[in-house]
Amino acid sequence: MPAASIALLYPGDRAMRDRSDPAESRFAPLFEAFAAAGVDAVPAVYNDDFADEVEGQVRDVALVLVWCNPIEGGRRRDRLDAMLRRLDDAGVVVSAHPDAVLKLGTKDVLVDTRDLPFGSDAVRVDSLAQLAAELPGRLRRGPRVLKQHRGHSGIGVWRVELAGEGADASLRVRHAQRGSEEAVMDMAALLATLAPYFESANGGHMVDQPWQPRLVDGMVRAYLVEDRVAGFGHQAVNALYPAAPGQGAPQAGPRLYHGPELAQFQGLRRRLETEWVELLRARVGLSRDHLPLLWDCDFLFGEPDAGGSERFVLCEINVSSAAPFPPSAIGPLVAAVEARLGGR
Repeated sequence: MPAASIALLYPGDRAMRDRSDPAESRFAPLFEAFAAAGVDAVPAVYNDDFADEVEGQVRDVALVLVWCNPIEGGRRRDRLDAMLRRLDDAGVVVSAHPDAVLKLGTKDVLVDTRDLPFGSDAVRVDSLAQLAAELPGRLRRGPRVLKQHRGHSGIGVWRVELAGEGADASLRVRHAQRGSEEAVMDMAALLATLAPYFESANGGHMVDQPWQPRLVDGMVRAYLVEDRVAGFGHQAVNALYPAAPGQGAPQAGPRLYHGPELAQFQGLRRRLETEWVELLRARVGLSRDHLPLLWDCDFLFGEPDAGGSERFVLCEINVSSAAPFPPSAIGPLVAAVEARLGGR
């Protein structure tokens, strides 16, 4: 394989790897864009069952772009991350690097950035005992959202609010995983439900973030190539969207994709590009060269500030597998890859 080539690493089974057909992957348009730019891009279909084979394939490429969820089919990224670190040590550019994923792509980033302009009153909870002692006081100020250390697709994200008055009030609880229904339980049942997230294998802690009432206005996803906004996604009905009285949770709606010029979010774009990415990068200790080539930030609408300006509150950052993404991100991503290759 030529040293100047790149690999797109994404999960799949044995049959999918044997075919290694770019056209059947969700990255077909990206493969086409690399080909048009004269960049030799190859698929590196990954599974732990043939991890050594994948490592042998990509150890001589110049750069590898990685799309792999932190938890997929009950499997974690431990073996993959170890492999990616070895590739980085051997001189392969890895994006997103596992260290960048840990600094940006876990819910801990909400605690790290709580005092920044896009932050909120996020609290790290290290034990069930701490949760039992502290959560009731926070719930008296309003609903909270408890999030596991690392996950995707709403798994391990729980909305909790008081269902009545008094010290023994029941709790209304809803999991953000698709298809989940609201339940009413007491604190003991909540602690039993959340106990697995406090096991060391699952991160050993949770993050408690205040509920944003303007979730009914949707969630905005800003897609970034390094430190530039490359597009937006806007989803009106999402995982924890409030149910109508007497009805079950509504089905999540589609995410509508837009280019970076969408007028509605130019204020958000300006803040990200001129201030927020730098603040975020400095806070978590990540150099600009280690910013992911493609990543995204999910924002909720907060209450407008004193001057009436729109406020955005960080919900999470997606670094492990920022896909799908708007077509407008493809050109900037190809250009950023070419720049990284040229800098080698």
